[in-house]
Amino acid sequence: MNLQDLLYGVSIKSLKGLPQVEVAALAFDSRLVNAGTLFFAIRGTAVDGHQFIDQTIAAGASVIVCEELPTNLNEAVTYVKVADSAEALGVIACNFYGNPSAALKLVGITSTNGKTTIATLLFQLFSSLNYGVGLISTVQNQINQRIVPATHTTPNPIALNELLREMVDEGCEYCFMEVSSHAVSQHRIAGLTFAGGVFSNITHDHLDFHKTFDNYIKAKKGFFDMLPKSAFALTNADDKNGMVMLQNTKAYKKTYALKQMADFKAKIIENKFSGLHLEVDHTDVYFKMVGSFNAYNLLAAYGVAVLLEQDQLSVLTKLSALSGAEGRFDYIVSKSGIVGIVDYAHTPDAVQNVLSTIANIRKGTEQVITVIGCGGDRDKTKRPVMAQVACDWSDKVILTSDNPRTEDPQAIIKDMEAGVSPTNQRKAISILDRKEAIKTACHIAQPGDIILIAGKGHEKYQEVNGVRHHFDDKEIINEQLNQIN
Repeated sequence: MNLQDLLYGVSIKSLKGLPQVEVAALAFDSRLVNAGTLFFAIRGTAVDGHQFIDQTIAAGASVIVCEELPTNLNEAVTYVKVADSAEALGVIACNFYGNPSAALKLVGITSTNGKTTIATLLFQLFSSLNYGVGLISTVQNQINQRIVPATHTTPNPIALNELLREMVDEGCEYCFMEVSSHAVSQHRIAGLTFAGGVFSNITHDHLDFHKTFDNYIKAKKGFFDMLPKSAFALTNADDKNGMVMLQNTKAYKKTYALKQMADFKAKIIENKFSGLHLEVDHTDVYFKMVGSFNAYNLLAAYGVAVLLEQDQLSVLTKLSALSGAEGRFDYIVSKSGIVGIVDYAHTPDAVQNVLSTIANIRKGTEQVITVIGCGGDRDKTKRPVMAQVACDWSDKVILTSDNPRTEDPQAIIKDMEAGVSPTNQRKAISILDRKEAIKTACHIAQPGDIILIAGKGHEKYQEVNGVRHHFDDKEIINEQLNQIN
């Protein structure tokens, strides 16, 4: 494409060189630069792309987008100086792929917990209503029935727009995507055209990146601030920060809730392992999914569908048959009646949500045994809190490894142990090896007991010292419970 066309919508400080140059590819990784590439010099947390400008020119880059011009300019290269290279990347990537988001009804979902479930429910719902649909989520990306592996909750702008372009070319009318706080802060969604945005909840997470909870809230709110007048902004009125998200948004504002007055209202009639019985906008509906947190997820999906002008009764009928995302309150029952639950819960609030759901369903005589760890190279402040929550809501707790990444797993467990109060110490043990921890939980469980394996959910790997090894919580608990029986 011609550079002049690519720069539409970009706030340019200065341009050195010819604006009519043809661009063959985009890259922000210097290792991916070839002849005719436009290279974005982006200041990252670990590396500054400006250090690689000369290297990319030697590899064939014809255009450089940067925040600071090099001292020596190459006459054969066009330099575009901008205030924020990451934001320019988002806008230019949209232009390069023909603004595919504008050809779709693109809905973004942001929250600490529930993004994947809401996005997956909407994908399944609109697929069952016979629309062409795309999904961008933590678990996987999908174009109709074709699965595209996911590496990030929200892909980088180049990969994201390439994916959206494929969706349009393959007949998708809708796309439902998770919007992470990192994606907002790093301008990964810059330039996209959204038909709507959904906020579910916000709790303690990602403070390793955002530093303060206030910054985390601002990042989430930044998504709603960018929505156009033509879009809807749907928020959970029961979350104490739900209405904050709607401040300053140009989108038309809608709410959903179980407790407050709202545009979309539901009430839990019954909550069992067999599913939820809800009254949704004065209609009784039975759902396969379990727990009050899933009542919110189902209600959010329902609200989005109605705002996208779908028939209410058809939507509720289709939703009642859906089971949500893999690794979210994913449970099995052994022959002896031991219940095993695998859940992605990796924040204090998410762990409490799952365990309080179990507490509401259990008859009172069963033990709740929780296996839990915390990820390495991530927010350390939540580690003792997660251990405390697990102990407060469980009869027995096994502290173990999650994805230690480059950290010492024993040091991570030590951080968690600090949250185990003296009164809870009799409940908790630490087992470094996650497979052994799951195996131990299965062996101490009696018929009727409930085992929660928290933290990894859908993941099929464990990352140790930067290397990913095959590891599947559900596979292991299945295997162990079958051996006991």
